Amino acid sequence: MFSRLRSDIRCILDRDPAARTTWEVLTCYPGLHAVVLHRPAHWCWHHGFKWLGRFISHIARGLTGIEIHPGAKLGERVFFDHAMGVVVGETAEIGDGCTIYQGVTLGGTSLYKGAKRHPTLGRDVVVSAGAKVLGGFTVGDGAKIGSNAVVIKPVPAGATAVGIPARIILPKDGPQDGAGGDAAMATPRFSAYGITPDGDPIGEAMRGLIDSASSQEHQITLLWQAIEKLSATQTTPDCVPCDAVRTECFEAEKFTQLVGK
Repeated sequence: MFSRLRSDIRCILDRDPAARTTWEVLTCYPGLHAVVLHRPAHWCWHHGFKWLGRFISHIARGLTGIEIHPGAKLGERVFFDHAMGVVVGETAEIGDGCTIYQGVTLGGTSLYKGAKRHPTLGRDVVVSAGAKVLGGFTVGDGAKIGSNAVVIKPVPAGATAVGIPARIILPKDGPQDGAGGDAAMATPRFSAYGITPDGDPIGEAMRGLIDSASSQEHQITLLWQAIEKLSATQTTPDCVPCDAVRTECFEAEKFTQLVGK
């Protein structure tokens, strides 16, 4: 019991730079209180004392603002950071080392009792603020869920899910499955709020479109200029249409600034 508590406190000290001392974490972190109170509630739920389990979870919700169904399974070193408004459903499973931020819902989309209705998070998953993970699928080890994303399908290990509905952004070295994935996940690197160094994939796509449009306009301008030069050497009148754009006017730099560097 105390070894698990020490492990929970240590993981908070490791992941939250605002946490200064063990005493501060023990007394002032509702995420820790929610995890500690969930354990007796979970024990009661699986030993026939379901009302008592629900009552303990009800008290925990009032004290912490975090609602964890007593039937949910939590692994080791799970950290609920700033976690007001978090909802974890009955059949949800949260793996070791996961971090969950405020406003997250691990919810279900089915009304069938006894079925797997809620998601399973693998090891070291980060679910950012406001994200909704809905359904009985698996989020792979080391995956990241972006802020306010709505995830309704499985997320491969090491991938990032962003947007509504969520799009899956695979790591540059591909999905981390198999032996190579295990090696990569052996020393996971914590990423607060699921921020990745790869940047915003939508912004990168927009910048690519801007560069492509600018390049196309440059090529078209060169073509019209070449045609104009050729027509000047002919005896026939100018064959360049009057509405042809012979100078570049696409403001690529302005659009790039709007999208962001």
